[in-house]
Amino acid sequence: MGLKWTDSFNIAIELDEAHPDVDPSHVNFVDLNKWVMALPDFDDDPKHTGERILEAIQMAWIEERE
Repeated sequence: MGLKWTDSFNIAIELDEAHPDVDPSHVNFVDLNKWVMALPDFDDDPKHTGERILEAIQMAWIEERE
């Protein structure tokens, strides 16, 4: 079962592993969107995202990093 846009915590973990040198608080939503869709486990409709979802993923990633 692949990751969906609503799996913000699990997406954050995978992003942290895929981009260990990136400060998640400085990632713009365009890059964040691309990086999420590039995750090997990601399996959701690219059209089903938006600013709120990307913000939730970014916040989860920041929390994961701390």
